[in-house]
Amino acid sequence: MRVSVVGAGLGGLCLAQGLRGAGIEADVYERDPAITARFQGYRLVLNPVGFEALRGCLPPRWHPLLDAIVGDAYGERLILDPQLNQIGELGSGRSGIVVDRHVLRHLLLTGLTVHTGAALTGYDVLADGKVEARFAHRDPATADVLVGADGVGSAVRAVLSPQTTPTDTGVRFVIGRTPLTERVAGLSRAFGSKIAGDGVSLLLGAMRFRTPPKEAAEELAPEVTLPDVGDYVRWAMILPPNGALSASTPQEAALSRMEGWHSDLQSLIEQSDPDNSTLLSIRVVAPRERWAPGSVTLLGDAIHATSPTGGNGANTALCDADLLRRCLIEAAEGRQYLLGAVGDYERQMFAYGAEAVRHSLDALPAFVPEPESA
Repeated sequence: MRVSVVGAGLGGLCLAQGLRGAGIEADVYERDPAITARFQGYRLVLNPVGFEALRGCLPPRWHPLLDAIVGDAYGERLILDPQLNQIGELGSGRSGIVVDRHVLRHLLLTGLTVHTGAALTGYDVLADGKVEARFAHRDPATADVLVGADGVGSAVRAVLSPQTTPTDTGVRFVIGRTPLTERVAGLSRAFGSKIAGDGVSLLLGAMRFRTPPKEAAEELAPEVTLPDVGDYVRWAMILPPNGALSASTPQEAALSRMEGWHSDLQSLIEQSDPDNSTLLSIRVVAPRERWAPGSVTLLGDAIHATSPTGGNGANTALCDADLLRRCLIEAAEGRQYLLGAVGDYERQMFAYGAEAVRHSLDALPAFVPEPESA
């Protein structure tokens, strides 16, 4: 069996690793011109289910390395004012661990065949049931299964399920990261909490590696090369619905809304990495009517993109990867017809994917700030 995976995000790479471990050929096609074309180094919280799904797709020999490069999720889940005084509580926190997306992506890339500069333009299901994927600047590729793991703007979904389209919530946020210096560490009470300002909310989360990733890979899995990344704080400033930014950089945009805030919070933004800060919109994709099971399917944000306030986007994509891996292994081993295996995956994925989107949207109002005062 051969599988073509469109999209080199965490879900698609996790699936490819899981298939590779089972002896199933998997090629990954990524539209970016290079793997490092965009820096993608943000902190993610994985719940126990998502973490076990990730482990299930990785070779067992890498499990000690994975355990070494994660951190522990913690935080008081408070609501603070801009002077860091407590004014409320967010409620119980999520249990789990934290991972750095940039580091995890490098681990998942190890040993895979990834074709960059491969923008999908369409596909055809051939008479024998195989799928021929077409790309803008490379030859077509034929496989037994085509998996669209290509995000909110999925080109695969546009053909397979054109009625399923993204919904823009209108919420915008500025996100960045700052090295975890001694002064930044002094903000630990704010980690996992929400700082409620005038028309904005600021969220902080610490990424403390159990072992520095580069050092851990050299010691535990020399065939893996991981980035030399230090501990940091991920910050995200959420704007009111349809909020606009006039500043020239993300840092300036955040600082322009922090006049009179605690000096340590302002310093946090000033010291952030300019190459890893950006403005993002919150768009969701909710699974609609199911298509007839076939040799083309979807995974992750391509079919159920969630609001990041739900904390379940990466977890759900990793669960997709592990479930689809197990279903395709059954087909490869002759214990299930291929279309039946894909149908089993889609039936389960649609149910929990739709619930993940609902949960994330239910959680959004607690983080969206009130409109700015006059």
